Amino acid sequence: MADIATGTELVPTARQDGDAVLASIRGEIDLHNSPELRGVLIGPLIASQPKRLVLNLSQVPYMDSSAIAVMVETLQKLRKFGGKLYLTNLQPRVKGLLEIARLDSIFVITADEAEALTK
Repeated sequence: MADIATGTELVPTARQDGDAVLASIRGEIDLHNSPELRGVLIGPLIASQPKRLVLNLSQVPYMDSSAIAVMVETLQKLRKFGGKLYLTNLQPRVKGLLEIARLDSIFVITADEAEALTK
């Protein structure tokens, strides 16, 4: 397991574990900081072309459509080399937003990181 430098408070930790990259995201994600999230996800986190990108959202109480757009773009890039995007530890408000937008059908939503690594 190796740490990946992110250089941001929004994504304070990221690490590679075999063919997976696991990252924790912290704070509200909106129009003001979604470009920062995009830079981290599409830059260093998918540079290694992981088969699984696991995003722990336990510390994300809110996200808007700009954050969802970043995640959809990240998923599209992952799919180009056979990767999948896993979202774990969703807070009820974020999970509800994804369900209303029916995005729970394109992202793999799991209870925690351990489940994402075995699914």
